Amino acid sequence: MVHVVFAIPFAMENTLRFAAAVARLPGVKLSVVSQDPIEKLPADFRQQLDGFRQVKDAMRVADLVAAVEGLAAQLGPVERLLGILEQAQEALAAVREQLRIRGMDRPTARNFRDKAQMKDLFAAHGVPCARHRLCADAAQALAFAQEVGYPLVGKPPAGAGAKATARCGSPAELQRFLATSQPRPGREVLLEEFIRGREFSFDSVTLHGQHVFHNVCSYHPTPLEVMESPWIQWCVVLPQALDVPEFAAIHKVGPRALSVLGMWTGMSHLEWFRRHDGSIAVSEVAARPPGAQFMTLMSYACDTDMYRAFAQLMVFETFHPPVRRYAAGAVYLRAQAPQGRPKTAPDARIGAVTGLEELRETLGDLVVETRLPRIGSAPATSYEGDGFVVVRHPDTQVVTAALDRVVHTVRVELA
Repeated sequence: MVHVVFAIPFAMENTLRFAAAVARLPGVKLSVVSQDPIEKLPADFRQQLDGFRQVKDAMRVADLVAAVEGLAAQLGPVERLLGILEQAQEALAAVREQLRIRGMDRPTARNFRDKAQMKDLFAAHGVPCARHRLCADAAQALAFAQEVGYPLVGKPPAGAGAKATARCGSPAELQRFLATSQPRPGREVLLEEFIRGREFSFDSVTLHGQHVFHNVCSYHPTPLEVMESPWIQWCVVLPQALDVPEFAAIHKVGPRALSVLGMWTGMSHLEWFRRHDGSIAVSEVAARPPGAQFMTLMSYACDTDMYRAFAQLMVFETFHPPVRRYAAGAVYLRAQAPQGRPKTAPDARIGAVTGLEELRETLGDLVVETRLPRIGSAPATSYEGDGFVVVRHPDTQVVTAALDRVVHTVRVELA
């Protein structure tokens, strides 16, 4: 039996789905470390656990070490330490090093978490990326703006999921970003040139240093635009065919970027741009599976269970590349506020979801999964929104047209 410890700082549905896939593998003893009490875990999942430790901070090295050592004393040596939360990757790597657990080490985890260090490595190894600078004060930021021009993108060096990212289109907007972020030595901000073009993901599996699987996903619109406009119902498309001229460059650049960062065995989520002139640039890479239901979408596109595939990869270091049979896509539903009323009002509540009957009549079996918000609940604050609709078909154009119909048919309305 392989003893696996899964770090679940908070009992979030997405994290639990990955951990449950590990629990279902034959020959595995699963323990969980969490900040939440065990009662917050679903009852059926609790029944699959062999061990549990609640800690004050599940992203703090000392807390993790104590929990893992306690579980090892109770259930036997820990052979895998896993977690999918991006902010926890460095701490998990440090614990692996300290307790001699096989997996990603601390320098590699740092390459993925520190976006400034990541882009320095890319520049040194010829991986195309945006011009960038780590700035510790306003003078450095203004000098970079004068050199590169506007607009710029500002972000924390160790951000995740476009959070705390801002577009600075003028000196005044840059000054406002600096006033909010207050950069200083040891707490710098990362400034990048703003790349114009279409944005995609490159979601990959690496096994023993070899690139063995990838997925390409197209964003409509870009994640930054989604963050700036909380009313947009955005969508992603996973085309059926990936061996096309449009993706030829990323097939070469993506694996090279991962190699430069030190990826050995694991799943990663890379975001990249295709400029209007056809050139590409890597935005950033995370050493974790993608979020926003991408694993579910890949499962539909490949007609397989990608959560189980991830579990087998990380526990037993085996992976069998699936065949991509379908195109798939999702629309992320986001609540619309009545005119003149902010979505963020403290008493805002979801009042209705409309257009579902029309959607069933027009799309039928193309819709393979839906998740809708509960009437009366508060609107979501994350970019993933208040629900989603997933469609699938062998023809990418059919999927694209179906997503457009969903965007213009379904409405989540605030009371």
